[in-house]
Amino acid sequence: MGMNQIKIANIAVGPNQKPFIIAEMSGNHNKSLERALEIVEAAAKAGAHALKIQTYTPDTMTLNIKTGDFLIQDEKSIWNGRNLYELYEQAYTPWEWHKPIFERCKDLGIIGFSTPFDSTSVDFLESLDVPCYKIASFENIDIPLIRQVANTGKPIIMSTGMANLAELDEMVRTAKENGCKDIILLKCTSTYPASPDNTNIVTIPHMKDLFGCQIGLSDHTMGIGVAVASVALGATVIEKHFTLNREEGGVDASFSLEPLELKELVTETERAWQALGRVSYGPTEKERASIQFRRSIYVVKDVLEGEVFTEENTRSIRPGLGLPPKYFDVVIGKKATRDIAKGTPLNWDMIG
Repeated sequence: MGMNQIKIANIAVGPNQKPFIIAEMSGNHNKSLERALEIVEAAAKAGAHALKIQTYTPDTMTLNIKTGDFLIQDEKSIWNGRNLYELYEQAYTPWEWHKPIFERCKDLGIIGFSTPFDSTSVDFLESLDVPCYKIASFENIDIPLIRQVANTGKPIIMSTGMANLAELDEMVRTAKENGCKDIILLKCTSTYPASPDNTNIVTIPHMKDLFGCQIGLSDHTMGIGVAVASVALGATVIEKHFTLNREEGGVDASFSLEPLELKELVTETERAWQALGRVSYGPTEKERASIQFRRSIYVVKDVLEGEVFTEENTRSIRPGLGLPPKYFDVVIGKKATRDIAKGTPLNWDMIG
């Protein structure tokens, strides 16, 4: 067992395992259960280890008021002009869909779990026996919710978007004090979509040292570059929004990966993880065979016994079976101890 390894259902998550990839469906089912199940299948086929949904209703999230605080007024937002209630109505995953979605995950050998947003959704998810929980960035200050989730004793994956250090400390302590032994924090920038220059993934190793737990990335940037780089910085979990086809729209479609991109994410994050290795200098086992292709000192014209080695009859060339090139100046001006044919690698016996 590697340091800090966590078991989620039947999958080990940790630095000694390839990155744990979570496909986040969120509202990309576009209010169709059939599409939701297709998304599960596409995620499994692309190699994701888990599929996540969100458990709330518009009424557990907000009030149906179309003015003031409840209206989204942001020119840059893809949801500008809508009220919060409408947004959640479009995005939410009906509770009666949860069971078929989780069952399809199980059939396909991936982990199905969810983000609860209030106490009723935690009770509901417990009734479905989910193997772990996610706390969303916007809820990471909801201490009563974290307390309730921690009481289940299951692993918790928490997004850290917007939380300052004091808030992070409070959420981690709350989880631990209420019975959660396995915590994974996800570095997260809560803008949708996020830009790489606003992502600050060098925070990952710092956060890992600070909280002594696994760190991952909840990534809303386009493409997979940021996720691959985060693995090099020690991320063990990558969460990405996922859809079948961005063109078909959906609340989060614009910053979601499509199936081929998710497959690429799985492949490339695993490559990044494999490449980490350990601190290593000198030829690796696999490189030993290549040493012969280095340069070394050869006789390049026939030399007779007693003849002097010069820059005309001796050169540093490939392959690497003669003396290292650093001895070239030592060799020049010395005499040959025997006849040497052109193309012979030089060794000390031949030099007088």
